[in-house]
Amino acid sequence: MKKFSINLRLLFFAGIVFFVCACASTGYIPYDLYPAELIQRAQEASDRNRHNVALRYYEALLQRNRNNLDLVITAKYEIAFIHYQQRNFDLARAGFNSLLEYYESPNAELLPQQFRRLAEIVLERIDEREQQAARRPSWLPFR
Repeated sequence: MKKFSINLRLLFFAGIVFFVCACASTGYIPYDLYPAELIQRAQEASDRNRHNVALRYYEALLQRNRNNLDLVITAKYEIAFIHYQQRNFDLARAGFNSLLEYYESPNAELLPQQFRRLAEIVLERIDEREQQAARRPSWLPFR
């Protein structure tokens, strides 16, 4: 009887591990997470170079908080920055330009200003990289 109880516990534990792994691999993000938790998990994934996971968390933050401009701005910046880190410069540029459009609205002074300046800095870096790539001989690899 004791052996059966231990096997049942192991089976139960294995089932829970399987369920958690299955949820993680499908990209399911629980709806009961607060925005701060979504941001924290996205940052942790990004720190581990799991950029696709981080993107899913920021997309969830964006979709679930469309009426909170601070969170929208945060999500848009982080998504664009991840594209920049992945050297997807076209997506990054589009994301940063989309973000900067918010700062052209009448309520721009109410938005978090750090993301405006950071977006401008990264756009300048993208321009510099593209100019360097244009000057580099075609037989040299991209760095």
